[in-house]
Amino acid sequence: MKEYGKNIQGLVDHICSIEDREKRTQSAYTVVEVIKQLNPSLKQENDQKIWDDLYIMSDFKLDVDGPYPMPEKELLGKKPLPIGYPKGEVKFKHYGRNIEKLIEKAIEIEDDEEQEAAIIYIGQLMRSFHSTWNRDNFDDGIILDDIKTLSKGKLHIDLEKVKENGLFESNTRRDFKVPMQEESGAKGKRGHQGKRRNNGHNKKRRN
Repeated sequence: MKEYGKNIQGLVDHICSIEDREKRTQSAYTVVEVIKQLNPSLKQENDQKIWDDLYIMSDFKLDVDGPYPMPEKELLGKKPLPIGYPKGEVKFKHYGRNIEKLIEKAIEIEDDEEQEAAIIYIGQLMRSFHSTWNRDNFDDGIILDDIKTLSKGKLHIDLEKVKENGLFESNTRRDFKVPMQEESGAKGKRGHQGKRRNNGHNKKRRN
């Protein structure tokens, strides 16, 4: 291995020729320390790599009581497995796949108030993405139509309610992220938040 040089290779060859296993092991540890001194960039977490390299330099003939098992020779030079990519096309690329996943989760919510809060949170995200993509042609109705399309008609919220209360405006302070982030164990807490939110809207309409 060129990064270690001929001298280290010579030491490894010498260690392999030592007959006493205990002495051979002790010498291997010494060579590892020498490698670390010659390569200050190698930190403590690189110990296993150094030992693996030691075995490789010995052509997997080094028989010592090392801290790590000898790597399999068959793995040397083996290409890594290809990384799988998500299958299926994203219907609206400017929203991305994560919005589709959030909508799938929102469809599964059984509580009406929690589901509405989830729709509003998703609508806020979609509005921010849409405005970045196209600032000239924008309306909350477009967001709602896209939510209906992505949810196949399973998610709905009144357009007039959205516009009147500015529900899709991300700068409006609302606790809409809670239903999407908390576990089901906090269901009761979210329900109270939904009631407070609705009471707030009712007061605003009465005024």
